[in-house]
Amino acid sequence: MKNQHKSTTSVHAGTATDPIHKGIITPIHTSTAFDYLDVERHAYPRYFNTPNLRVVGEKIAALENGDAGMVFSSGMAAITTAMFAFLKQGDHAVFQNDLYGGTYHAVSKELERYGIEYSYVDSMDVKDYEKAIKDNTKFLFIETPSNPLMKIIDLKAIADIGRTKGVLTLIDNTFASPINQNPIDFGIDVVLHSATKYLGGHSDISSGAIVTSQKLMEQIHGSAIHFGGNLDAQACALLERSIKTLEIRVTRQNENALAIAQFLEDHPKVNAVYYPGLPSHPDYELARSQMSGFGGMLSFEVDRDPDQFVKNLKLIAPVMSLGGVESTITCPAQTSHAKLTAEQRQAFGIKDNLLRLSTGIEHVEDLIGDLRQSLEA
Repeated sequence: MKNQHKSTTSVHAGTATDPIHKGIITPIHTSTAFDYLDVERHAYPRYFNTPNLRVVGEKIAALENGDAGMVFSSGMAAITTAMFAFLKQGDHAVFQNDLYGGTYHAVSKELERYGIEYSYVDSMDVKDYEKAIKDNTKFLFIETPSNPLMKIIDLKAIADIGRTKGVLTLIDNTFASPINQNPIDFGIDVVLHSATKYLGGHSDISSGAIVTSQKLMEQIHGSAIHFGGNLDAQACALLERSIKTLEIRVTRQNENALAIAQFLEDHPKVNAVYYPGLPSHPDYELARSQMSGFGGMLSFEVDRDPDQFVKNLKLIAPVMSLGGVESTITCPAQTSHAKLTAEQRQAFGIKDNLLRLSTGIEHVEDLIGDLRQSLEA
């Protein structure tokens, strides 16, 4: 059915029910060996075409309003596969500099070794991305909301530039999730996810995803087979199960994050709060125009040693991942962006006292109470 609500799509899209025993959920096909006679395609896990891989890819594609989806063993497997599917020696790519630290580090360490040029744009102004395009540029790579300062970039404007200049546009949509933002609707070509985060949602699956057109997916698929970053059937089943509650979880996380951001913004011991759902955020109106929800991620600067603040928390856990049902907190300078130099972090605005909070689905009063007692300890 067309025009379904996201909650309905989360539950039903892609499901391949059991034709023999009539079970309502997709069976787990753990086999790595499939018959090759009298079949339309030869199934093999590394070809990304076994039943559980196809089911989850279809579900994520439906949520992102894309033609085709593919799931990987990690977010970085998805990102690097997509990049190398479109790049070769002598090519050039443009990247937003305010990226997830793992992506930034991979670009800086790997592309040059393969004779690929790259440029970072220290701006969210789309005109600066247009200026960075060269004759050999193959794609623009962005992330919005960005990690960890929640900056917003104009999706339609970036897509229009890519189309006008004949370059592809790629986005890491992890922080928003398909519930809050669908970049393909604005003309973006390729959507990437660390499915470990919101799509998995329970801190027990490592996975990644790509959603794009059928034509571009054929190109990506060729590289994916060679790199071998497929997800196993058991993890696919866990991921499919998790996505069924994606809309419910993210809606609650949106509500919690906004209430927490408002609390922190008014607290005298918090120096700054970064959340696109606050009217004080410089990109608030832009976020409203391209997001249906502002997300469960926010960051803030405390007026004290961040480690001591985190140690005083009783409920919110100090861990490195995000997007789960439990609220977690981390210091980007020590974790996601630790591989950057102090000078690089300072240039990006990532201070040592900056903390990134991933709100879970707990009761918001309990979360605010935990933050309050730590701030006032």
